[in-house]
Amino acid sequence: MADRTAHAHQSTSRKVLVAVGGQEIDAETVRLACRMTETHGGRIYGVHIIEVNRSLPLGAVLDDVVERGEKILDEVEKLAAQAQIPVETELVQARDTGPALVDEAVEWGADLIVMGLPYKRRFGEFNLGKTVPYVLKNATCRVMLFREHREHREEES
Repeated sequence: MADRTAHAHQSTSRKVLVAVGGQEIDAETVRLACRMTETHGGRIYGVHIIEVNRSLPLGAVLDDVVERGEKILDEVEKLAAQAQIPVETELVQARDTGPALVDEAVEWGADLIVMGLPYKRRFGEFNLGKTVPYVLKNATCRVMLFREHREHREEES
């Protein structure tokens, strides 16, 4: 009989990257990331990606979008402070969110990426979008996906 503990994963991680996009699900996603972070020596890295249209230079300053991103990251810092978890935040401008998140996770040395997924429908069907599949396929660390409750989104429609 095979030893099942050889493939067991620890329940917490030292370096947890949490992706936030300004949706209602962000706060609960950050709280989940905090719960998944080791209490001694663990850190949270909150990342908000601003997708820059290909018609603009990548370094284009988009004041209102940057200001919104900074507010989103301020909330990450507050929630991590409440959980007494050290936190770093980063506002990243990129062409595509998925590759930017994977690159940030590698650069920072993340053990885990935590992402929230609003319940979205496209043409009447549940849709993951393009970012989640990209991260699930290409991340070099574990990925935890936290999907919004289905009825919550249907009530808003």
